[in-house]
Amino acid sequence: MKRFIYLISPNKINDDFYSALEKVLACKKVNYFQLRLKNYPKNKILKIGKVIKTITNRHKVKLIINDNPNIAKEIGAAGCHIGQSDTSYRQTNKILKKKIIGLTCHGSKRLVEQAIKYKVNYIAIGSFFKSKLKPNAKKAKMKLIKETKKKTKIPIVVIGGITNKNYKKLISLGANYIAISSYIWNNPTLKPEKAIRKFN
Repeated sequence: MKRFIYLISPNKINDDFYSALEKVLACKKVNYFQLRLKNYPKNKILKIGKVIKTITNRHKVKLIINDNPNIAKEIGAAGCHIGQSDTSYRQTNKILKKKIIGLTCHGSKRLVEQAIKYKVNYIAIGSFFKSKLKPNAKKAKMKLIKETKKKTKIPIVVIGGITNKNYKKLISLGANYIAISSYIWNNPTLKPEKAIRKFN
């Protein structure tokens, strides 16, 4: 089965999270798992990251750390995801050498072209729909997926408010991975392992 999901962690990690993650990754649909903890101190992220790494390793999922290449290096993660206001690509590349680096490009053609020049490992485009994770994110135009696809073979990760109802359209336009978070972790009616099965 093709692994086409780029799963992002919830904003808070509680004790029940690890067993839920284990069940979600067991479905073999997730290729990347991004640990995104904006308001946690470094030592806490390191501690959580090390536990998560044993789980992602077990399920052959690539662990990506959000924002911080130094933490990614210390944990021995597969790579780092950087936004436009985080550590620069050059600096991240210097720290991580041959590891995976993904870059947020929002809905900007200029940023996509920059990412192509950098030869990043994946290009993240979005937000496409209203997102709980980033409620104020600017909307990206769907045609940017097709345009990017024509310019490069670098995989495209689409992000922002993706659910089981809207993801197929993005894949049909050429997206390689769908990034999801709220639909899995904050779903009012489905447990995480049930929610992930809605994506085929």
